Amino acid sequence: MNFISILGLMWCLLVEGAAVHTNNWVVIVDASRYWFNYRHVANALSIYYSVKRLGIPDSHIILMLSDDMACNPRNPTSAQIFNNRDRHVQIYPSDVEVDYRDSEVTVENFFRVLTDRVPEGTPRSKRLLSDENSNILVYLTGHGGDGFLKFQDTEEMNAMELVDVFQQMHEKKRYNELLFLIDTCQAGSMVLPIYSPNIIGVGSSTVGQDSLSHHGDHEIGVYVIDRWTYYTLEFLEKVQPNSKAKLTDLFRVYTTADIRSTPQYSNLKLFKKRKVSDVLITDFFGSVRQTVVFENTPTTSLNNTVINENHINDNDNNNILVEDSAIYSRVSQLPF
Repeated sequence: MNFISILGLMWCLLVEGAAVHTNNWVVIVDASRYWFNYRHVANALSIYYSVKRLGIPDSHIILMLSDDMACNPRNPTSAQIFNNRDRHVQIYPSDVEVDYRDSEVTVENFFRVLTDRVPEGTPRSKRLLSDENSNILVYLTGHGGDGFLKFQDTEEMNAMELVDVFQQMHEKKRYNELLFLIDTCQAGSMVLPIYSPNIIGVGSSTVGQDSLSHHGDHEIGVYVIDRWTYYTLEFLEKVQPNSKAKLTDLFRVYTTADIRSTPQYSNLKLFKKRKVSDVLITDFFGSVRQTVVFENTPTTSLNNTVINENHINDNDNNNILVEDSAIYSRVSQLPF
């Protein structure tokens, strides 16, 4: 058996013998535009800032922003966006990677991202390249109502369309587990219809309730963050990459006294792989690194060939003789 086959076998044993969760992906959508919706951009970028701090790279984040608030002429802090009047954290860094912006943020493109039914030639950076071993966090913010979320004030995403897309993702084995968070008015109407397995849906408000803003910035002139996302971010700021905090710890933060609405949850009985109380925050908001440790690491020669450590140097002929008959090529990347 050659070296590559051994690596493949070890990987299969690793996946089958342990938890199948091997990678995390995040899809963040701000569905609103116009200056008075500044807080929705700040909501989305707050989640983006948090997952990047906890180790998820831009290559595994799809960020969709309907409007460019950083460069809006009304913005007194040009090229910057803040989610707090104290302005402690600038959440629009110079290296931010916005994958879909302005008119690209549509219901169609959002559904295409989730199902990977994208046009031919779409760059990898704009695709959700998840698989059956992926945990996916989907976060939406904007203006909504009973059973819909508005996109750009020009179209609506229907709740039943969304949950059917989640079912397509399940049938196509595009996720291991999925956490769906939505901050909008009557958000519960978007999570209650979920019927696909291994999805946890959380909405900021129940049917018939508004989802309220938290506070504004007098110089900026608008509200800078919504209440539900504010308390989500406040919790996440205390989480470190090696944290053992649970998803249920986050749920306890959502008190009616603080968020001034009643959070709504999907049918948690559909989450079948494990107890919700066992789910770590970092299972969705953090990075996953699977490593394989070898006791004897092969060495690499200049010609990109892996030489078995049990080699013999023949000084007479200036040749390297390998005891094993196979010469193995270097593996460029493990199948993570």
